[in-house]
Amino acid sequence: MATNMAKIAQAVLGIDVGTTAVKAVVVGADGEVVGEGEVEQAIATPRPGWSEQNPQEWWVNAGLASRRAMAAADGEGKRAGVAAVGLTGQMHSSVFLDGAGDVIRPALLWNDTRTSEQRRHITRTLGMDGLREMLGNLPLEGFTAPKVVWLMQNEPANYARLRTLLLPKDYIRYRLTGDYATEPSDAAGTLLYDVRRRHWSERALEALGLDESVLPRVAGSTQITGAASAEGAAMLGIAAGTPVVGGGADNAAGAVGCGAVGEGVTQASIGTSGTLLLPTREPRVAPDMNLHTFCHAVPDMWYLMGTVLSAGGALGWLRDVVAPGASYDALTAEAAATAAGSDGLLFLPYLSGERTPHNDANARGVFFGLSLAHRRAHLVRAAIEGACFALRDSLELMREQGAAPAEARAIGGGARSGFWMQTLADVFNMPIAAAQPAAGPAYGAALLAMVGCGMFGDVESAVRACVRTSVVAEPNAARAAEYDEIYDGYRRLYPALRERFAAHAGVGAGAGARLRA
Repeated sequence: MATNMAKIAQAVLGIDVGTTAVKAVVVGADGEVVGEGEVEQAIATPRPGWSEQNPQEWWVNAGLASRRAMAAADGEGKRAGVAAVGLTGQMHSSVFLDGAGDVIRPALLWNDTRTSEQRRHITRTLGMDGLREMLGNLPLEGFTAPKVVWLMQNEPANYARLRTLLLPKDYIRYRLTGDYATEPSDAAGTLLYDVRRRHWSERALEALGLDESVLPRVAGSTQITGAASAEGAAMLGIAAGTPVVGGGADNAAGAVGCGAVGEGVTQASIGTSGTLLLPTREPRVAPDMNLHTFCHAVPDMWYLMGTVLSAGGALGWLRDVVAPGASYDALTAEAAATAAGSDGLLFLPYLSGERTPHNDANARGVFFGLSLAHRRAHLVRAAIEGACFALRDSLELMREQGAAPAEARAIGGGARSGFWMQTLADVFNMPIAAAQPAAGPAYGAALLAMVGCGMFGDVESAVRACVRTSVVAEPNAARAAEYDEIYDGYRRLYPALRERFAAHAGVGAGAGARLRA
């Protein structure tokens, strides 16, 4: 059936359940994006450190984004049908369903930090050796397992109702097809999955007192997991019976979409958060697990990844505080007129704590070296440099693992800024390339759908045929040397402040809550 559909259909649909928006793209058989749709969505923060969304709103937004993308494709006269649907979305965020498939409570998102005690509980229970052997990753507040333990310990009535645990893209799959399924790249981010052997870790689940029956089956990222029901298809504006493939976590799908599917090319993503992802042909787990080791959406591939919780988000916060309504282009133009190093001003972008390399939920943002000589342009440049330095922390850890990427491919909002890209090239001392089409994880999900429905034999073939790249920034040798010295000072700041961050944790939270009220 898939082969026949591939012959008569000219397009696939990719859907990305992001944090701030749901995006859909219709991609033709030649790899061109012929229709796009996007719907913004809000994040609820009922308490400091909490971050939640209603999964049912994802489904409504996915339908609206998809129908907009389909309408745009129709308007260009290029769509004869959708051969398959590919799904992607934010990692780690937890969807809790009862026996009827209804949402029990709002989803706990990847940037929710309420689970520090549960993270410590998991570390004590499994031990460092157990974590390394069973799961290949350290527990972090944002991961799925601490959220399930939090539900068990803090909302026992809701935990008693729990029958199915899903990730965001897989909730869309369920609403579209009625099937409970995920795939390895998203399963790897739950801290319940054995990334080396690619199955749910029975040992970890037993130690934590969790029942494997609540977990979805794990299919391949290019495997068809089900077909769109009549109701689900009507919601998205596609035909009933359209195949739905496994898809991938947003980082893995983004890597597919920019061509980071083999060793040697790293993906740098600068959105609200920032990530650096490097594909590997074997699961590399560092002794201290200071990088994530996850399964790629490419069969028999893994990747190392570092995460910066506030990258573009730090610049967004700064804009809202010091220049409400200003465009990012105007702010980066101001920053570009100042010298590298922001005249001695450094910025730690840890506004929501930090993952790589510190794994510290107590870390906070810091401007260091501020003087009367500094202006708004210096603050903006320091924020961008700080995010790039934070990503370089991950690059240095990858190099310590013996990896030597020669090029970075950029995705996310930052990839559209020449100043961001030049700063990253100089900080990394590495060429930065951009991929076309620049549709991000949704495009990668569409490529996975192409493989799933038989348009291409494998992911690498789809990437070769559809993804075009061009270098957008070459490093400036003099500036790269200057940034080496500045980075040395940057990386000394956190160790000097670590104990103060811990001692200061929670200070001012009550006042902030009163202000919000």
